[in-house]
Amino acid sequence: MDRSRLNMRGRCSGSTPSEESALDFERTCCCHPHLPSFSSPTLQPFASAGQHSDNNAPYFSWPTSSRLNDAAEERANYFANLQKGVLPETLGGLPKGQQATTLLELMTIRAFHSKILRCYSLGTAIGFRIKKGVLTDIPAILVFVSRKVDKQWLSPIQCLPTALEGPGGVWCDVDVVEFSYFGAPEPAPKEQLYTEIVDDLRGGDPHIGSGSQVANQETYGTLGAIVKSQTGSRQVGFLTNRHVAVDLDYPNQKMFHPLPPTLGPGVYLGAVERATSFITDDLWYGIFAGTNPETFVRADGAFIPFADDFDMSTVTTSVKGVGEIGDVKVIDLQFSIGSLIGKHVMKVGRSSGLTSGTVLAYALEYNDEKGICFLTDFLVVGENQQSFDLEGDSGSLIIMKGENGEKPRPIGIIWGGTANRGRLKLKVGQPPENWTSGVDLGRLLNLLELDIIITEEGLKDQERRNLVMDEYPNIMLEIELTLQLWSLGYEKPYSSKQCKNKELPQQQL
Repeated sequence: MDRSRLNMRGRCSGSTPSEESALDFERTCCCHPHLPSFSSPTLQPFASAGQHSDNNAPYFSWPTSSRLNDAAEERANYFANLQKGVLPETLGGLPKGQQATTLLELMTIRAFHSKILRCYSLGTAIGFRIKKGVLTDIPAILVFVSRKVDKQWLSPIQCLPTALEGPGGVWCDVDVVEFSYFGAPEPAPKEQLYTEIVDDLRGGDPHIGSGSQVANQETYGTLGAIVKSQTGSRQVGFLTNRHVAVDLDYPNQKMFHPLPPTLGPGVYLGAVERATSFITDDLWYGIFAGTNPETFVRADGAFIPFADDFDMSTVTTSVKGVGEIGDVKVIDLQFSIGSLIGKHVMKVGRSSGLTSGTVLAYALEYNDEKGICFLTDFLVVGENQQSFDLEGDSGSLIIMKGENGEKPRPIGIIWGGTANRGRLKLKVGQPPENWTSGVDLGRLLNLLELDIIITEEGLKDQERRNLVMDEYPNIMLEIELTLQLWSLGYEKPYSSKQCKNKELPQQQL
């Protein structure tokens, strides 16, 4: 569990777009000269990994800022040019331009109005309007507030516009959603659920795969996916969260299943090879996702190659309770918002087993007390008011349910959730609901230079390749280099010795 604390200043707001909807965000709102001051509860974001001890927190590193003065100025000029000739907000009626339909259009509109939205809210996200607890098909910017009240009890300056217009007249609705804050958390039980599938994931099954428990000396979590490296010898290993795999007091970062031998039964899986916690938003999304010059996306992942002496026959690519899965669902910002929001998903984790949920929002954004902006890719809520994840499910694969006979496709991994700090009140007359945060799997795999293995045959092929590499490394190197040279247009193959000695001709292609 992350121990970092983010201050949040509550804001009340009203808006005509929706009747009820709600959500939590850990962020600080900017000061507004015309708004009254509110008390400032402190929220602590929680990761979903379980802990053997409460004295140690998973370690994560902060990225070195890639934006110096020139980059910050570039970002400011980018949005300043977009805003020329466009009104800052629409207070009466709907704009006359085109309604936003893609993730990118909605993200651009939000960035366009980030200053005013920051004044009114705890955070924002991209999604559909919510009516009576049900998602509509109306694209909207979701604005999260600590308390939603009728506009009768608000001054005009406190009311959000019903719609916002962005570059080129493209516009979208604004939906106000509420987050119910419950103060300091109570200690969460370590073992919340016992079912046959959960017992298997915690070591009762002779195989290990997506959903299985993995642990280091201080924390435990969930194995997300079986993967292989795109670099080096292309080792086979697994993906989980960094905060599950990396512990500050144990720099060797060794992982076990189901537990380290010092704490219970278990075997050594391997050691962390590479990991990440945050990435700058321009590298992640490929666009300027906001006007804040310091913006980071949560990219909580770690790659652990299996140890040389680990019995690979115990590894399976089948997901318990789900079966075979398809290729990774790539999230393209040019896609329609309906290609992601509202989609039904499931996950298998070591604490809660198989659960189902719905993708409620994308690109959740909040700011800390220092003005640094943070985003996380997915917000998922469980079905029938059941929690999508529990403590210890960090690292679980988020899988989009198949449609029209297609295999279910992974889209992300869980990194955190509400814990006991606060929940979403999505419908009047019903209790608030838990929510879960997820990382975009496609982008995380690219960042860590990994490929997912989704079939048993794919796993065996990689094992056979590694065996040949071990037995005949020079031959395999020569074959690979020859194929690469042929693909580049060279007329004849050259040996690995020539390649190593840089004796290749300067052939013009």
